[in-house]
Amino acid sequence: MINLIGTYECKADAKGRVMVSSALKKQMQPILQEGFVLKRAVFEKCLELYPMKEWNIMMERINKLNKFKKKNNDFIRRFTAGVKLVELDATGRIQIPKDLCDFAGIQKQVVMSSSANIIEIWDKDKYEKAIDDAADDFADLAEEVMGNTEFDELS
Repeated sequence: MINLIGTYECKADAKGRVMVSSALKKQMQPILQEGFVLKRAVFEKCLELYPMKEWNIMMERINKLNKFKKKNNDFIRRFTAGVKLVELDATGRIQIPKDLCDFAGIQKQVVMSSSANIIEIWDKDKYEKAIDDAADDFADLAEEVMGNTEFDELS
């Protein structure tokens, strides 16, 4: 499992090509050859960039769902809607297809933010709003999510 670090501001050109920052590209060096999967996020109007290895782990989990349950099929369909294979080109850019740019509202200013083992790709204004909106409740959220966990159990 890879753990990516950092938040990087980038620019998208008119064709949806986004230059990946050199610091992020350096972290991704061991996995560049494998390619990536780009998809709509589940909870936010942003995109998620999965290294292929992480995508395969996720798909192993999804493939264990019983497809004779309607909710499972609905989830799989929604989770994989708009999924695209992408690679970094020779100049270090990824091409974000128009339908995914439209979904995330990506126009020019872009934020690529690590989220453990994936990268979230946001329109900059939407990212700033999401961070600001979450700031009010972050202390309560941190306590709820992490406060009941013994860190010894995590290892």
